[in-house]
Amino acid sequence: MRVFLGIVSLIAWLSLSGCSSATTSHVHTNASPSKPSAPTPDVIVVGAGISGLSAALDLGRGGAKVTVIDMSSVFGGHAVMSQGSVSIVATPAQERARIKDSPDLAFQDFHRWGEDPDTDWVRYYVDHSRRDIYDWLDELGVRFSEVLSSSGNSVPREHQPVGRGIGLVTPIYRACLELGHIDFVWNSKVEQLLSDNGRVVGVRVRDMRTGDERELRGKSVILATGGFQSNLDMVREFWPAEFRFPARILAGSGRNSIGLGHQMAQTVGGELVHMDYQWNYFTGLPDPRYPGTNRGLNATNLYGILVNAEGQRFANFHGWAKEVMPILLKQKVATCWCIFDEAGKPFFSVSGSDWGDFKKVENLIFQNPDLVKKADTLEELAELSGLPVQNVVETVARYNALVEQGADKDFGRFGPGKPEFSNKASPKIAKPPYYAMQTFPLTRKSMGGVAIDLQCRVLDKQKQAIPGLYAVGELTGLAGINGKAALEGTFLGPCIVTGRVAARSLLKELEVPARTAASSESRCAACHNMPELLSQAREGFWHFDKVHRATQDRSLDCRHCHSELTPYRADAHRINRQSLTASCVLCHVAQE
Repeated sequence: MRVFLGIVSLIAWLSLSGCSSATTSHVHTNASPSKPSAPTPDVIVVGAGISGLSAALDLGRGGAKVTVIDMSSVFGGHAVMSQGSVSIVATPAQERARIKDSPDLAFQDFHRWGEDPDTDWVRYYVDHSRRDIYDWLDELGVRFSEVLSSSGNSVPREHQPVGRGIGLVTPIYRACLELGHIDFVWNSKVEQLLSDNGRVVGVRVRDMRTGDERELRGKSVILATGGFQSNLDMVREFWPAEFRFPARILAGSGRNSIGLGHQMAQTVGGELVHMDYQWNYFTGLPDPRYPGTNRGLNATNLYGILVNAEGQRFANFHGWAKEVMPILLKQKVATCWCIFDEAGKPFFSVSGSDWGDFKKVENLIFQNPDLVKKADTLEELAELSGLPVQNVVETVARYNALVEQGADKDFGRFGPGKPEFSNKASPKIAKPPYYAMQTFPLTRKSMGGVAIDLQCRVLDKQKQAIPGLYAVGELTGLAGINGKAALEGTFLGPCIVTGRVAARSLLKELEVPARTAASSESRCAACHNMPELLSQAREGFWHFDKVHRATQDRSLDCRHCHSELTPYRADAHRINRQSLTASCVLCHVAQE
């Protein structure tokens, strides 16, 4: 399954590359910024991550002309690299799994777990996540493989999309490309917001490849620049006062999550709130792809145990960041080790859409002795890890004894009323070889940021909306929906919701004329009734029938194979056979 998902992700990227080159009239890559671009937009969106794309799509579908600017040359920001899970309430997927959920139950969970969340935004989220997230994504072609349980939730509501993060974001971007009035400007950094009579009306943009600058004006600006957790200077500046800043901390947020939107909003009077509400992990593993840097991966194995620098358990591993991080940061040395055995090795995971292939994990992580220690005995493992040998041996023995007794009397990780361990592997740590992986604090999400109201308008220190300026996604601290502690799936979900709320607010304000969306013409089913075609036994169609049944079984969008046909243009709606060959690996994975 991991191989298939990796192939799907690769095909999605290849397909999008073809789609982008086919729509050069709408995509600016290397063009000099000094030259005129697309017609003057109604709205400028700064950032092509999931919140910016969500806002752009709804604006475009509502008839607005939109220009999206991003520092990268590809879409999706950090979301495409993520696990992709989304917290959604009372969905058909939950109903099919016989999970009883409700907005009121979710509202209680958010407040009990979150500690000081924004009540109004939480209420909006739990009441509208089914409509604003699930139904919307379903219409775009996103499919969810399962609904997971996670810490703090009374019931499972963490929806896992097929294809992880890229499977979640790609359909949104594709839908944007189908519209003729959403323009993308890549490899460009917004240096300054432009104002006219107190209203934000544009941006000054610098092409990061040529250095050229130009002004781009519209009627309003949406900031969707992400958080600040990859700017370790800002992380330190706003570090929670109750905790000592760790000697070593890794950056695990998006590469461009460096606080640019925060700085721009402040220059026009925007207020920053709850900047010390930072959601950081204890599972930071130095990224082997970037040696000598502070980049980190979120890597863990919940079938192991967590020990401190003294080789002793110190927290409930399954309590996740909310429970573990405060305890870890009070240790003499803010680092820990995850210890597991061969039986638990298959449950090792690294977050991110580019880590779905376990062979990659094996080669880059398990075969790297600087990252993972491996030994046939616990004594040898402790020595390799620099941990007190006796403490490690006694800690593992104590843990195994508690497993046999059926209750974790030390930290409450398992026992009566607790989630059962999977029966696929023994939770005891007893099958050599043994593994130890040292991790460090890892920056992850910003849960404070630019202040907004319920229309996503940026607020000043007097709580007054700044005309023409909106902010969405992690830049806003995810609208305060999480408070100080996050339920899983409550990052990408609020990004989508705030993006869509901002779009609806702007469409009401701008009163743009309705435009016929090209996407409505490009829906394949409008002209091609595939179920009817596949129900017929037609000579000469054996391969056609086989591949289309396979793609339907996998719930794949037509554009996985036929990306050259979007956006729809009647005079150029022809299959490109050369492009089509890239999709063969969807079925032929080159394995016996």
